[in-house]
Amino acid sequence: MKHLTKAILIGAALATAACTNPSRFGGDDASRGAGGPGTYAPGSVDDPKSPAYFSARVGDRVLFAVDQSSLSPEARVVLDGQAKWLMDNPDYLAIIEGHADEQGTREYNLALGARRANAVMEYLVAKGIPQNRLKFVSYGKERPLEICSEEACYAKNRRAVTVISVSSLTG
Repeated sequence: MKHLTKAILIGAALATAACTNPSRFGGDDASRGAGGPGTYAPGSVDDPKSPAYFSARVGDRVLFAVDQSSLSPEARVVLDGQAKWLMDNPDYLAIIEGHADEQGTREYNLALGARRANAVMEYLVAKGIPQNRLKFVSYGKERPLEICSEEACYAKNRRAVTVISVSSLTG
């Protein structure tokens, strides 16, 4: 029995070691994005074609001044990056969410959120993104990032967020 137990343990260890061999299917680690210099995991924040990269590196949101839907110079820089990314990645759609702070009525903030989202959409269309790849929705004050009655919170909630999704244009 002692030998049988040892044989089973050795067999299990060998089988496990074989499963963790990174070159068992041929090729090198760099070709699969396994973490070597200049590589990335597909779909990760380091993958320039991924929505995670878009959100983290390009920037998925722009902020607005109180009661405004006009784009600031800082917002235009972010949107220029978004336009470039969308041009380089035509298989994605974008939904632009318009948001407002908690000040004002629900109706007013829904309209303000719509104007903000529409301003972003119009800018991206002007930069060459086909309008059929863009949609917008307003959440008004219904989805705050921060909840407090201070300007610091209000400023974070006055935004338009570009959400990336897989295209269904080909079907």
